Amino acid sequence: MLPSRRSSILIVDDQATVLQSLYQLFKVSYEVFVATNGAQALSMVKMNPPDLILLDMVMPGMSGMEVCTQLKGDPETQNIPIIFLTASSSVDDEALGLDAGAADFISKPFNPRIVLVRVNTQLRLKTKSDLLRRIARTDALTGLSNRRHFNSTLLKEWRRCARNALPLSLVFIDVDFFKRFNDIYGHPMGDYCLSSVATAMKSRIWRPADLLARYGGEEFVCLLPETPLEGAIHKAQELEASVRSLAIPHEGSSVAPVVTISLGAAAAHPAQGDEPGHLIDAADRMLYEAKAGGRGQVRFVQVDGDAPTSVGSASSD
Repeated sequence: MLPSRRSSILIVDDQATVLQSLYQLFKVSYEVFVATNGAQALSMVKMNPPDLILLDMVMPGMSGMEVCTQLKGDPETQNIPIIFLTASSSVDDEALGLDAGAADFISKPFNPRIVLVRVNTQLRLKTKSDLLRRIARTDALTGLSNRRHFNSTLLKEWRRCARNALPLSLVFIDVDFFKRFNDIYGHPMGDYCLSSVATAMKSRIWRPADLLARYGGEEFVCLLPETPLEGAIHKAQELEASVRSLAIPHEGSSVAPVVTISLGAAAAHPAQGDEPGHLIDAADRMLYEAKAGGRGQVRFVQVDGDAPTSVGSASSD
């Protein structure tokens, strides 16, 4: 059994004595990082998001309130709990901080035991909320991301690729003759089939940004940011081969004596202000063509603007 990951805390304060005392307090139980100003803190959070931030409310340059507002306005960091450190006893300041999204306030000079209790409380709450968010975005049968999580991730990655002039690809996937499989072998075996197919395809997804999701029923989708059409075709062929190699018997298939999948791949260069709807439509259309063309194969298209510019087919052989 792998050891559990230690929670990480970022301490942000312009006073060396405060940083030192808090570092000593938490270093045994947590992974601790320190920053001496707001700009440095934002950079560190972007590179390696911590589980909790202890943030000085008043600092030269960018204030703690400005840092908090930026972090809470970013979907990538808005769920990180922030505890303000402040020498102020003003109720108005505390109200402003809580309105900005802070989870708690600790007054300076602080009592180490109180700091420990409050930090531990916020980390326990974060662990529970992270679990609930993970459950909400996960398909119960396959353990893959669900359609809702795919939709939100696609939009985020589409906009990121548009900002950085990077390609983005989609692969739509359908289990061939799955209704026949259910009719012949029964729904429990159908569930086993879908779960096995998902596990096999997941084993071919290596990059952190790539996302494999269950789109609905026997349909899956693979999101490939920063990937041109050639890479999407290669990945689709890998996915097809991984499922075929499971050798799950399928007497009702007209393609092979085992379970196979059909795949439709589409690639585009996202544009600022555009939406990914036409890419989804193109990948879905290629999936339809793969099924109409005999199943157990890959069809693909390059999309520029709203129109396809090249169409083709490939096998995993």
